[in-house]
Amino acid sequence: MWLGLDLGTQSARCVAVDSAGQVLGAASRPLTSHRDGTRHEQDPEQWWSALAEASREALAGIEPARIKGLALDGTSGTILLADADGNPLTRGLMYDDGRAADQAVRANQAGEPVWQELGYRSMQPSWALPKLLWLLDHKVAAAGTGVRLLHQTDLVTWRLAGRQVASDASHALKTGYHLTEERWPEEVMAELGVPAELLPEVVRPGTVIGAVCAEAAAATGIPEGTAIVAGMTDGCAAQIGAGALTPGAWNSVLGTTLVFKGMSPHLVRDPNGVVYCHRGPGESWLPGGASSSGAGVISREFQGVDLDELTARAAESDSDAVAYPLVSTGGERFPFRAPRAEGFVLGEPADEAERFHAYLLGVAFIERLCFDYLDQLGAPVDGPLTLTGGGAKNPYWNKLRADVLGRPVLLPEQAEGAIGMAVLAATSSGVSVQDAAAAMVRSGEEIKPDPVRHERWTPRYLEFLDELVRRGWLDESVAAHAKERAAR
Repeated sequence: MWLGLDLGTQSARCVAVDSAGQVLGAASRPLTSHRDGTRHEQDPEQWWSALAEASREALAGIEPARIKGLALDGTSGTILLADADGNPLTRGLMYDDGRAADQAVRANQAGEPVWQELGYRSMQPSWALPKLLWLLDHKVAAAGTGVRLLHQTDLVTWRLAGRQVASDASHALKTGYHLTEERWPEEVMAELGVPAELLPEVVRPGTVIGAVCAEAAAATGIPEGTAIVAGMTDGCAAQIGAGALTPGAWNSVLGTTLVFKGMSPHLVRDPNGVVYCHRGPGESWLPGGASSSGAGVISREFQGVDLDELTARAAESDSDAVAYPLVSTGGERFPFRAPRAEGFVLGEPADEAERFHAYLLGVAFIERLCFDYLDQLGAPVDGPLTLTGGGAKNPYWNKLRADVLGRPVLLPEQAEGAIGMAVLAATSSGVSVQDAAAAMVRSGEEIKPDPVRHERWTPRYLEFLDELVRRGWLDESVAAHAKERAAR
């Protein structure tokens, strides 16, 4: 049996999964946040207490001898500073904390050659390295020697092992870790004033980094000696949980925003910096991007509406109106970068059902543009596609997306980060992550596209691209590549 631990924004979760993919125990506990303008913080001690409680409940009644390993995911870019004993010296600065705008400028000036080489071109203020510089600039932890930078998961693995253990390359990406040379870029860090002793050791995801100590076993119910496997960020964990692990496979997560994660045998470099790669287990790379568009427009635009009834009416509509489904007020970030982008509607919806359908169609168009852009970058895109996230609970939307894309889509029975971490934990037995996923992830329903409807939506999709170009948001070369693919 394998344990998957997940630290999300709103909850901490533990699942116990056997080697055939059956979930035998699961529990979660809420997490609370404090937001103030661009700042977003959590209490790091709550991460540990919530996971400990969730683990005790999930494992109640399970034979301890069956539990062989665990892995943990967390939110990407969330960090804190701790003392030499692992006690937090700061709050946890969360994945979307944007206070470090000035420090991002410094990080990009010092690290530009490295960031270019790694394919993401530049860092955003919410990335971990700018936030680390903010903490150092404000002397938040000037309490003597022994200060350590910890990613969110590092605090928990320290508690589990009873000592500091290595961080994983997935969480270290946004701290500036050099993924191809597998080291910290010492010259960049020195120029930025980051002491080398502040930074953790880093290993690839899937590496066994320690074992659960007696004190942690008493707190969590996880047996002493259970292997601790280096995990990944929550987006990568969800990708593993969806089983998208063969070259060219992709997982499209439609939540508040649309998040793409894929598998590639090579590093995918993006001159525009909207796609970046995690280092996957083994020799694999996990390219992906996070849009500012997605299902969040539905909750914003159709509050208090019966969405099932509205979906039924929309499905009967013959409207070809399409709405650009931007959720954020800060512009678009994937599949193109346009800080001044704002929502718009092409066509004239006759009623609320047609307006609703316009947003469903807009998300499907953005999804298709993601694949066109990834193909232009040289990323493999022709493998299986899984749909997960809250948006995948709408059957008509799933069918519409398959029709627009012109490719089959899979709906995994259970796709979540904690499941992905249980799969990764299983690799400590010597199997590959692909083999573990094949045994533990259940693919679920397949939806095939309707060729007639695909042909219907393609001209409207190309008109949508023309509008993005006209507004100055989408590069003409991307639109031309999309049109070339559509003509094949």
